Amino acid sequence: MVRAATDGHAANGPRTCAMKRRVVITGLGVVTALSCRVEDLWQRILRGESGVRPITSFDTTNFRVKFGGEIVNWSTEGYISPRDAKRIDRFTQFAMVAGIDAVRDSGIDFSREDPYRCGVILGSGIGGLSEIEAQHSRLLERGPDKVSAFTIPKLMVNAPCGNLSILFGLRGPSAAVATACASAANAIGDAFKQIQYGEADVMLTGGTEAALTPMAVSAFAAMRALSERNDAPERASRPFDAQRDGFVLSEGAGLLVLEELEHARARNARIYAEVLGYGASADGSHITQPDEHGSGAARAMRHALEDGRIDPSEVDYINAHGTSTPLGDQAETAAIKQVFGERARQISVSSVKSHLGHLIGASGGVELVLTVYALCQGVIPATINYEEPDPKCDLDYTPNEPRQRRVRVALKNNFGFGGHNACIAVGHLRNGRPS
Repeated sequence: MVRAATDGHAANGPRTCAMKRRVVITGLGVVTALSCRVEDLWQRILRGESGVRPITSFDTTNFRVKFGGEIVNWSTEGYISPRDAKRIDRFTQFAMVAGIDAVRDSGIDFSREDPYRCGVILGSGIGGLSEIEAQHSRLLERGPDKVSAFTIPKLMVNAPCGNLSILFGLRGPSAAVATACASAANAIGDAFKQIQYGEADVMLTGGTEAALTPMAVSAFAAMRALSERNDAPERASRPFDAQRDGFVLSEGAGLLVLEELEHARARNARIYAEVLGYGASADGSHITQPDEHGSGAARAMRHALEDGRIDPSEVDYINAHGTSTPLGDQAETAAIKQVFGERARQISVSSVKSHLGHLIGASGGVELVLTVYALCQGVIPATINYEEPDPKCDLDYTPNEPRQRRVRVALKNNFGFGGHNACIAVGHLRNGRPS
């Protein structure tokens, strides 16, 4: 039953759990370069559209890379007051809009919930970089007394979860996760565990990023991590293709509402999918390069399967991390083959980064939303821009055209600089415990 708010003392403390509680997804929200509406984003993905375009927010004349997944012609109107919008960084604005949409989609009324049983865990790989750049320029040009008093509250990586907790009056678990490109997936996994082990009943979770800035574009380009296809930006992100030359930097947010199953049923919530398992690991080998054999990524996938008591034969789809980097895509392919053996060739794999670019810490949130849609609708989104097979990437990457397929269980992979690996397993709501 829905609980009335209390003062947060003993009755609302951690609860012992004899067995893992079941967790479901009841709300979805996105902000991306292709669309800021989940259904519209899904339809555009199925049509093979790309959100990658030349950057307009700053002059790229002297930049090696001149394009990205930039969000244009969007507004916080109807979500945040103009006064409040000025006091938060762009990455927090994205999280607020996607979070409000996810809550609206879920139909949950937090004023009727116990606030001590509801929380927010969000990921961001970089945080308020635009604020850092702006205030650093202000410091150099106008002096220390002209640096904004809002600088720290705007740039700190926990600003989105703090602001959303304040907006909805949530007093349960609240945290920020920063594991580079695995941030959102780790955040979702942590939120899942809070509910699974009885610490919370409802969690707002996912990731947000707004790192398409002069500093970030310059720095990633200096690492030779970015694609340099300035003549054809929309074709630059080409995961698993033999001619891939780096990822496309993008921005946005993807948030989800997770709930304990019986809590969702008690309020007659629409249930999109069940979160079955979560796995995380570290490569422990290099700060930017993945383990070439994919051993750490394979461990994360195995842990997710074990957590959900999922037989590998049940997995029909893997929404890959698939960044379009030479080493990353090869390592992920090797990891999938380690986990699934010969059956790996029967699993549909795709990377929606071919449409959206790489949202860094937000990627796992947006991509899990799309994974849930693939599960619900029985359609595998395509990996576009796939033209030349790579002998070292030899699985079924769903090239260029979406494909109808019944999906029993789907995995969402995300891996980050620092050797962070995360995997979320989702499936249809099962009548009994996962088997």
